[in-house]
Amino acid sequence: MSRLVVASNRVADLSVAKQSGGLAVAVGEALRQRGGVWFGWSGDVVEDGEPDVPTTTSLDNVTTVTVPLSRSEFENYYHGFANRTLWPVCHYRLDLAEFSNEFLESYRHTNARFAAEIEKLLLPDDILWIHDFHLIPLGSELRKRGVTQRIGFFLHIPFPPIEILTATPEHEWLIDSIFAYDLVGFQTQTDLNNFKRYLLQLGNTTFLPLDRLICGDRELTAGVFPVGIDADHFAEVAHSPQSDRIVESMKVRDPGLALIIGVDRLDYSKGLPERVRAFERLLELHPEWRNAASLMQVAQPTREDVDAYVDIREELERLTGAINGRYGNFDWTPVRYINRSVERDRLAAIFRASRIGLVTPVRDGMNLVAKEYVVAQDPDDPGVLVLSKFAGAAETLTEALIVNPFDTDEVAEALHAALIMHQSERKHRNYALRTKINNFDVFKWQKDFLTALEHSRTSYLIPERTA
Repeated sequence: MSRLVVASNRVADLSVAKQSGGLAVAVGEALRQRGGVWFGWSGDVVEDGEPDVPTTTSLDNVTTVTVPLSRSEFENYYHGFANRTLWPVCHYRLDLAEFSNEFLESYRHTNARFAAEIEKLLLPDDILWIHDFHLIPLGSELRKRGVTQRIGFFLHIPFPPIEILTATPEHEWLIDSIFAYDLVGFQTQTDLNNFKRYLLQLGNTTFLPLDRLICGDRELTAGVFPVGIDADHFAEVAHSPQSDRIVESMKVRDPGLALIIGVDRLDYSKGLPERVRAFERLLELHPEWRNAASLMQVAQPTREDVDAYVDIREELERLTGAINGRYGNFDWTPVRYINRSVERDRLAAIFRASRIGLVTPVRDGMNLVAKEYVVAQDPDDPGVLVLSKFAGAAETLTEALIVNPFDTDEVAEALHAALIMHQSERKHRNYALRTKINNFDVFKWQKDFLTALEHSRTSYLIPERTA
């Protein structure tokens, strides 16, 4: 079995991978099975010109290698091209995208630096798995250095339609660099279709059976590999003795209250203001839910130095204050807004205690919160998932109540339908959703991708470099 080399923006601490979420568990499992290396940014920032020496840590047959970013790389590669250009473009928000030659050059330079570090770590029969938008050109930079091993790339966020992507300067270079990979994975069929439509209209590409694509002398396979969760572990946490105590305390504190839960990073892609307005509309259209239902929105802070995120936080604070002032009383708070992180174990219990999981991003690659909510439920008396049609998860989780997050009345009526839904229908929907999530968990995602990568056709037989 070939050794695995993983590259991602950040590297998990494999000794506590269970606390890091399902993705770290799945990647960690693959590394332990095969042996290998996990490479990424350490999270540290050093001043320009200071040493950027890698830090190496070994645990059994797995080595993690992390490097710091220089101050200019942090500002222009990470905060710049990755988060101020690619992130908004891939989430269909050209109005928020910033385009800068300085950003682009830093993105190229940083990926080239990473490639130089990774090349030193490789063995001849390794396979490489590169993750996400921070590292799109990393495979191309490795090829330039003579790396011929199989390389796969997985994009965790949406792939935008051609009408949006072509507004990005140097989009041809970005897509051309994708053809350095042997396998490219997307979250949804929509993402794969957007990629193919770009190639069909702008690329010199031949389309072959089994999602194989040829561009010039390079061939790759493109496929759909929806990310799952560690369903068994999350369900176990949601039904642990600690969770039992939390659920019971919530029932005692708010007897009879129907709790609607939303959990997201504070990001403009998550549709948080639209969600709060939809709950307000529920109270307007169905006043019987006043004093009887509350929305709890957990919004973990992120990228607080970016203006767009500051604007969202301020808008949410205004909205929740206005709704609570208009409808609340001494015994009932309509919206509970939490602008900080909440431990995963406590979230699992809150999911279990909630009548509705409200997951309404305006654009999302997958959204694993939707899947966590489902598996946290009591199968005999489950809550209902209300899910945006623009979340990648909606492509498969069709038994949820699927809504358009921009249609305030539609979301409000879906909330009402979920609140009055009969137990038998809730059980039927939850069983179907849970079955899908269990059958396509994060371990299947990992195995399917690596199996496809090992069977892909590599077209890179690069001659040995000369001095």
